[in-house]
Amino acid sequence: MDGRLLLVEDEPGLVATLQDRLTAAGYRVESVGDARSGFERAVAGKYDLVLLDVMLPGGSGFEVCRAVRRHGVSTPILMLTARGSVTDRVTGLKLGADDYLVKPFQMAELLARIEALLRRHNSATEVGVVECGDLMIDLKRGEVTKTGRIVELSTREFDLIRYFGEHRGHVLSRERLLKYVWGYTEIQSTRTVDVHVAWLRQKLEDNPRRPKYILTVHGFGYRLACPQ
Repeated sequence: MDGRLLLVEDEPGLVATLQDRLTAAGYRVESVGDARSGFERAVAGKYDLVLLDVMLPGGSGFEVCRAVRRHGVSTPILMLTARGSVTDRVTGLKLGADDYLVKPFQMAELLARIEALLRRHNSATEVGVVECGDLMIDLKRGEVTKTGRIVELSTREFDLIRYFGEHRGHVLSRERLLKYVWGYTEIQSTRTVDVHVAWLRQKLEDNPRRPKYILTVHGFGYRLACPQ
C-alpha cells in the first residue's frame, strides 16, 4: 500500500505502535498529539486519510472533525476512540467522519478499514463518477442521470449536487455550501441554499416532501444519502 496518513493521537505508546505497523504496511505516517495541531495539519497538509482520536488535549476529535469539514476538506477521516456508545458513533458520523473504530482494536481490522476508505475515495476521484442509489453524478461531463435518464439542471444546481456528491455522507452546513459552491467569503443572511436544495429535490426526488437523497439534518445543514 501507499498513502500519506495523519495520526492525531496523544497516547505515546499507541502512537509508536501505530506508526511502526502502518509504516511496515507501506504508509507514510505523520503524527500530532493535540486538537489544534491536528486541525492545522489536516487543513494545511496533503494527506490521504486522517486517523483521529476523540479524546485529545485542547479539544475533542469531534470538534476537530467538524472544523475540518467546515473548511471544505474532504480527506477521509477514521475516528479512533475508547467510547463505543451508539450516540458517540452517530455524532462522529454526523460531523463528517467516514468511519469509526473502537479501542482496543486489532491491527488487521484497522488496516482493512483504511484500505476500504482509501479505495472508495480514490475510486470516486479517479473515475469522476459518483453513484448514489438511482442517481449518477458525472463530475467530468457535468451531468446527472436518474435511472439512466439525464436530469436537466442549471449550472448552479449541478455545482451544488456535485459538491454534495464529492462529500456524500457528510453533513454540510449552509455556511460551507455558500463558501465553496457560491464563493461567498463572508457569512450571508440568505435562503439561497434552501431554495436551490428545494429545486434539486423537485428534480431528483420521487417525493420531494419525503426526500431520500438530499436530507435535512436539523441544526446542522444537509447531507447527501445514498440509499441501497
